[in-house]
Formats: sequence, structure tokens, C-alpha cells
Amino acid sequence: MEMSAADVKRAAKAQSSPPTDPNGSEILVRCLQAEGVKYLWGYPGGAVLYVYDALFKQDTIQHVLVRHEQAAVHAADGFARATGEVGVALVTSGPGVTNAVTGIATAYMDSIPMVIVTGQVPTRAIGLDAFQECDTVGITRPVVKHNFLVKDVRDLALTMKKAFHIARSGRPGPVVVDIPKDVSIERTPFHYPATIEMRSYNPVRKGHGGQIRKAVQLLLAAKRPYIYTGGGVVQGGAEAELRELVELTGAPCTNTLMGLGAIAASDPRFLGMLGMHGTYEANMTMQHCDVLLAIGARFDDRVIGNPKHFASVERKIVHVDIDPSSISKRVRVDIPIVGDVRDVLQELIAQVRDAQARPDAGALASWWSQINEWRGRGCLKYRKSSEVIKPQYVLETLCRLTKDSDAYVTSDVGQHQMWAAQYFGFERPRRWINSGGLGTMGVGLPYAMGIKLARPESDVFCITGEGSIQMCIQELSTCQQYKTPVKIVSLNNRYLGMVRQWQELDYEGRYSHTYMDALPDFVKLAEAYGHVGLLVEKPSDVEGALREAIKLKDRTVFLDIRTDPTENVWPMVKPGQGITEMLLGSEDL
Repeated sequence: MEMSAADVKRAAKAQSSPPTDPNGSEILVRCLQAEGVKYLWGYPGGAVLYVYDALFKQDTIQHVLVRHEQAAVHAADGFARATGEVGVALVTSGPGVTNAVTGIATAYMDSIPMVIVTGQVPTRAIGLDAFQECDTVGITRPVVKHNFLVKDVRDLALTMKKAFHIARSGRPGPVVVDIPKDVSIERTPFHYPATIEMRSYNPVRKGHGGQIRKAVQLLLAAKRPYIYTGGGVVQGGAEAELRELVELTGAPCTNTLMGLGAIAASDPRFLGMLGMHGTYEANMTMQHCDVLLAIGARFDDRVIGNPKHFASVERKIVHVDIDPSSISKRVRVDIPIVGDVRDVLQELIAQVRDAQARPDAGALASWWSQINEWRGRGCLKYRKSSEVIKPQYVLETLCRLTKDSDAYVTSDVGQHQMWAAQYFGFERPRRWINSGGLGTMGVGLPYAMGIKLARPESDVFCITGEGSIQMCIQELSTCQQYKTPVKIVSLNNRYLGMVRQWQELDYEGRYSHTYMDALPDFVKLAEAYGHVGLLVEKPSDVEGALREAIKLKDRTVFLDIRTDPTENVWPMVKPGQGITEMLLGSEDL
């Protein structure tokens, strides 16, 4: 239901008289400006037209018009992951909201700070099945940290302050602010509070001193220590503290998929990623350590496999996390520490330095001897070829060509995601941007667009496949309009590769609907959008094509790299198995 003629007349009259107070849309824009928002990704529609009119009248916030609302949220998400700032998206009511839900859920699963502003039908029409109405609060409730429906323009500024505060504090996450159309035009004095206090929301930052002391005692007494970190270390900006702790204790360290880069891949104490497609040494060390220090990680199913298998070996577990609900959720821990990971690590390091005891050097040497034996398996070796392009070789080559630059790598979801995690050595945090929790195909290109706006001097590579890239391929148009020259590296094996791999291993090779037999000419498609397209079919051409893409600083380049369609991701832990029950290659089948 649209605004009535009388409503429109009153609004027009209010607009024609000298405005004494801003309207809701202008208040919204002022709130965003007060929060330092520079970029806003969105798509207009009837319920947010007043907001778009207010955006038109200002020049401090750059709005990026995407081609689909899902991409608006993904792009804002990528910006947030790369910068640590709150990403902001704007969509209209009804299908604008429902199209954005996948992006919101993606950010929620990976704890990304975001504010999503959604349009809504006028307040008097809510619940009457008005045109483009949906229950935004109800639909998004399971996939947001919090959401608001603003029914009074006088509440808007305070609500926005709360939204940004909730999004970025504690365990970060997306917050939805739903604004009815009449609220966006009503007027009220503007005041944006400098600070905010919410009685019902006070996340703990400082860890319990007694628990930290117990953790230090365990860590220093350990014969076989292990440090396991997740995305919480990256989100919490605690990479410097993590590296100091590893240096101080001499303990081996592993990262989850979301935590890569928290410790440099070149550090000899880094054992690689662990879990379903983790390294042999990382998984074996996880299972056989006697003290496990888990920091900002969730012990999820892709990391520890079968909880019963994980619990079959006795060990002491210290778990540090900002979110108390994550502790002992899947695995019982001995010393829970709730707090900001950076604050907790700083206190833990201080106590380690002050402690009289030191780790048992002999035991630690013996532990490293065992780890190096596991390392000797060379679990990431693959059969090289001069005839067919191996996807691992593409990632290794890209890593070598960018090692001296500040490159960002985004990924879609599938085999290419795992190969990127395994073979691209991330030396710094926030350079590896991918969907870990929800596993959302199509995020790679919007992520890259968001990062390129935030980091225009850096090269941004989107590692994708011919399946994933088509989920949001229309955003090539957005890249052209807003001059975000990203490099798309498509590992084109003509299959939905990860699904095909599972069908090969668990479904006797019945490849049900995973072969892509009607693919577009990606080179011509890229050129149609105004970009550069490169077809790569021989291993000898891979390095030259990547060099050419990197050299074209001001152009978006789409590399259609035809890779071996039979290649699988190894190691692999099948669902329901324990993390040491790894398949290291086809010979283990």
C-alpha cells in the first residue's frame, strides 16, 4: 500500500515550507556521516526513495549501485572483512530484503560487523499485505545479531547509534534497521549521541584473572602444547599478540579457514590449516597434544570432525572467546575464558613473561620431532603436469608472483576455495576473504569490489570457479561503472567440483547434475562488460597470463583457466570421521 494522496500532499507541503528540522531520510544520512561511513552499497526501490533523495543531496558518502541486492550485502561484507570497519548496505522492502538475506546470513555466520538498512511500507500499512511488504524483522531474526523496526522518527538517530554499537562490539555481527516509508519523510530535531549505554547489552572484554593464571600454568607445564586459532583472532585484531605468544612459548600453531594470516604462513611453527581439508601435521597435532589453547575458534564440524573421535584422546583444553555461548558448545573445555581475545592474550603474555617456570625444553624438542615426522608425509604434494593445468599450480604461481605486494584474495566456495587456502601462503591477516560458516557461492566478485574501493592501491584477486562466478556475474557491470579493477581467476573445470568430488567418493561416481555443459564464452562475456578476458589452456601459459593481469592495473581482467576436471582436494576427512582419519590421495580410497 502506497502513501495516500493526502499523505503525499502533506509531505509536499512540509517540503515547500522552510525546513526547520531534517526528515528521517536526512537523519539517516547524518547518522551514517557521524559514523564515518564512506561507502554504501545498495539498490533503490519505492520504500527507500526518500533516502535516495537525501543521498543525492550530499557528497561525503559514495553510494555504489549494484545489480542485485545480494551483491550489495556481500560487497559491504567484503569491505568490513578487509578493513575491520562496519560495512553498510541499503535495500528496499519486500524482495529487496529477501534478496539480501543470503548476504546477511553469510555475515552472521562469520561474525562480520555490518548495518543493513531496509525500507518498509508505511507504518499504517504494516500487516496488511501491502505492495512489496514482508516481515523483515521476522525473516531476518535468525540471521542477525539484532534487528530494529523504527516506528517513530524520533527514535531513528538513537536506533542507528545502537545498531553500529551492537554490530562492532562484543562478537561482531550484522544488524538490520527497518525503516517504514512514512518515518523516512517525517521531521524531527536531530541529535546523534556521542556515546551509548545499553543496560541489556554489555559484552565482557576483560578475561577472568584467575582463569588466565590457570591457563598459563597449564601452558607452561605442557609437554605437547598446541595453539589453535580461528577468525576471532583476525576479527579481534590480535595477530600481533598471537605471534608474540607463539614466539614466547615455542608452541606449534594452526589456523582455521577463517583464521589464515593471523600467523605468517612462512613461520616454521605454523602447521597450516586444520580440519576437513587441513594438513596431515595440523590434524595429527590437534589430536595428540596434551594442552590445547583455542583462541577465537568454534570447534566446528569442519575442524574437529566427529566429536566422539576428538574426545577419545585425553587432553586439557583452554578456550578463549568473546562469546560465552561458543564455549563448550561442541567440545567440553577445562578452562573457559570469556573476553576480548586481544585483551586476554595481552594478559596471558604478561603472566607468561612474569612466571618463574618455563616450558620443558626437552619435551618440546621431542614434540617437534614428532610433528616434523608428520610433516615429512608431504600431504600437499600433487602430481604436476605439462599437459593439463593443475589448479594447485595456479595458486602456487599466483602466490609467488604477489609475495612482495600487499595482495588481497577473495574466494567463492568449492574446490577452488580449499586450494586457495592450502596453496596461497597468507602472511598477514585480512588478506584472505571468503565465506567460511555459510559457504556461500557467488561472494567472491562482490567481496573483491568492496575491497578494491577500500584498498585501491592493492591488487585484489577473486579465486572462483565457473559455477560460483555465475551466481553474481552481473556485478561485472558494477566493476565497470565504479572503476574497481579486480582480477578474476576462474579455475574452470566444467564441474561443480566439490560436489563432483563427493559424488566420486561417496556415490560411486554418479555425477548427478554437476557437469556444466552449457557454459558461456567467459572471455567474450568479460569483453561485453567492457573488461579484459584471457583464455588459458596450457600450463606453460599460466604464469604469463597472471603477469599480464597484474600488469593491467586499471582494468578488470577475467582469466578463464581451463583446469584438470578430475583433480580432487586432498587431504580430506569424510563427514562423520575423525580428524586423523584422513584420505591423503586417491591411493587411500
